[in-house]
Amino acid sequence: MIKKLLVANRGEIACRVFRAAREMEIATVAVYSEADANAMHKNMADEAVCIGPPEPALSYLDAAKIIAVANQTGADAIHPGYGFLSERASFSEACAQNGLVFVGPPASAMRMLGDKISSKKLAVEQGVPITPGFFEVGATVADLKEAAKKIGFPVMLKASAGGGGRGMRAVHDPKEFERECALASEEALKAFGDGAMMVEKLIERPRHIEVQMIADSFGNVACLFERECSIQRRHQKVIEESPSPYMTDALWSKMRDAIVKLASASGYVNAGTVEFMVDPVSGEFYFLEVNARLQVEHPVTEMVTGVDLVQLQLRVASGEKLGLDEKLMRGDRSAMRGHAIEARVISEDPARGFLPSVGKIVGWAPPLETDVRVDTGFGVGADVSRYYDSLIAKVIAPGATRAEAIEKLRGALMDFHVLGVSTNIGYVMEVLSHEKFVKGDIDTGFLSREFAEWSPNSDVPDELAALIAAAGSSGATKVKRPTKPAWQRADGFRVTGERSRV
Repeated sequence: MIKKLLVANRGEIACRVFRAAREMEIATVAVYSEADANAMHKNMADEAVCIGPPEPALSYLDAAKIIAVANQTGADAIHPGYGFLSERASFSEACAQNGLVFVGPPASAMRMLGDKISSKKLAVEQGVPITPGFFEVGATVADLKEAAKKIGFPVMLKASAGGGGRGMRAVHDPKEFERECALASEEALKAFGDGAMMVEKLIERPRHIEVQMIADSFGNVACLFERECSIQRRHQKVIEESPSPYMTDALWSKMRDAIVKLASASGYVNAGTVEFMVDPVSGEFYFLEVNARLQVEHPVTEMVTGVDLVQLQLRVASGEKLGLDEKLMRGDRSAMRGHAIEARVISEDPARGFLPSVGKIVGWAPPLETDVRVDTGFGVGADVSRYYDSLIAKVIAPGATRAEAIEKLRGALMDFHVLGVSTNIGYVMEVLSHEKFVKGDIDTGFLSREFAEWSPNSDVPDELAALIAAAGSSGATKVKRPTKPAWQRADGFRVTGERSRV
C-alpha cells in the first residue's frame, strides 16, 4: 500500500486528493509555488515544499523538481491531479524510473491513448467509430488544409496534445483556415508544449458525452456510467451531470463495449475518461479522445455510484483489484443512485466579457445544504492568481430526479457568496433556469446561441452589501488541518451528507 503521497498539483484537486489520502491514513506532501505560499492545499498536507516562482513552467510543470521533492521527503507515490503534468507520458515514465508509483496510467498507455492522433488510430483498429478526419503525425498546415477540403467544411481544428478546449477552432470558411490553424497551434504550444494539430469534420449541434472508466492491472475494466458535458462556453465545460438525459440503454451498451476494447488494447490501468460526440440527428456516436487522468467533473460520478474515485485510484495504483460491486463492474444502469449535477464556480467577470478576475477573497460564504458538496481550494484571505486556472470551486448537488438535482443546485448557488473577486454564479443560475436546459434540449452550442446577448444584473443585494462592509475588517485566515468529520468541515472537500465509499 502507498505510505506517503505527493500531490503534484494545487487548488481544489490537490485538496480533494489530500482528503482521500487522509481517510486512508496515507501521509501527504504538498508542493507549492511562491504565489501559493498561503494556499489551502499547502496547509492541508502533512508536509509542504516550495518548488519555485509563480510561473507554472518554473514550478508545477518542472517534473525534475517535483521528483526531487518526492525523493527528499520520502514519498513513494505521486498523484498528478489534472492539468499540469497529469497527461505527460514522460512524467509517468520518470516516476517509474525513480522508483515512484505514478497514480495514473503507465506511460505506454498514455502515449497510445493520451495523444489524440494515436488514440484515433487505435480506435479505428478496434472498430470504434470516429468522426471523419485527418490525424497524421508531423502534418503541415498545407496537409491539414488539403485534408479539410476533402472532408468538407465546416471542420474543427484540434490540438493533438492536451484538452480543456485549448487549441480548438471551428473553421467554416476555407479562407480563414491558415489564420485559425496558426492561432490554435500557438495556443496549444503555450498550454501543452506541443503545437501539433489535427482536423476533423464539424458535427453541427452535437452532444458531448463522456464515460468514466477505471481499470486494474488484472485486466478488469469498469465503466462507471456517463456524464453529460454539453454545456460549454468557448469549449470550456461549465455544467456537468450524470446520467445524461439523452442516454438510452442501447447507446450505453455500444459505448461501454467500445471503451472496454480501447482500454484492453492499450493496456490501460487506473482512472480515465473516454469522450464521445453524439450526433442527435443520426443518433450515431463518435470517439473523440481519452483524458488519461481524473476529470474536473468526477464528483457527479461519485455521487451517482457511491464510489470514491480518488481512493479507488490509490488502491489500483497499489496493485489491488477494483473490487467493485458486480453491477458497477458490469455497467448495469440500475446501480445508479438518482441524478447529480455540478456547476463550476469560476473567478471571472461576466460584465467584462468573462475576463479572469484576480485578487484576494475577502468574503466566502459557501452553501450549507445538507447534501450538497463543495470542492474548493479557496476561502477568506486566499489569493486568486493570474498565473493559474480560474476555477475556484465546484458545487455538486444530488437528486432523486434530474429536476430535483437542478433545483437543489440553484438553491445552493443562490446561497454561495464570494467577495473580492467576480464569479460566474449569476450566469450559471440563469443557465440552470433556462427552459430548454430544464427540458434537456441542449448541445455544445447551447450557450453561444441562447446566451449570446446575456449580461449580468448589476444590483447588489442588501445582504451582500452588509457582507462587503463586514469583510472590510476581515483578515486572511489560515486553513488548519481539520479534525471534524466531513459534514462539519469547511476545507477543500465538504459534504454534509452520506460520504462516498468504495
